[in-house]
Amino acid sequence: MAKKMTIEDLAVITANGFKSVDKRFEAMEERIDGLETGINKRLDRIENLLLRDHLNRIERLEDTVLRLKVKAGIR
Repeated sequence: MAKKMTIEDLAVITANGFKSVDKRFEAMEERIDGLETGINKRLDRIENLLLRDHLNRIERLEDTVLRLKVKAGIR
């Protein structure tokens, strides 16, 4: 004869289902955190490259202005 399902049995089954979903969400959160870290590292590298390029360009402009001032007799 088949066992009758009680409310307690249904509660245990439901709780186990939620535990399974929680584990899957935790795994997804870890993956997203890893992706976010990787993206942030790449953005930091890009930002540093752009800043370095701009600093080089500013230094060249400053050198050019200084040479022009010397030629013009301002300095």
